Amino acid sequence: MRIDIDGSRCIGSGVCVLTAPAVFDQNDTDGTAVLRHSVPPAADRDAVRLAAQSCPAAAITVEEIS
Repeated sequence: MRIDIDGSRCIGSGVCVLTAPAVFDQNDTDGTAVLRHSVPPAADRDAVRLAAQSCPAAAITVEEIS
């Protein structure tokens, strides 16, 4: 799994941080999402998928790689 955030779409809602705090954080300046890990640990992958689905701006892309 690989994750990307489209910073131009992110509205800083924080849903991703609340859903997967080990993977996402928020920029102190404008509140937009930042990645702690672009390739998350296996234990966090379900939470990452949920964060992407829950993002109100559809700013998170999840690429499943084998």
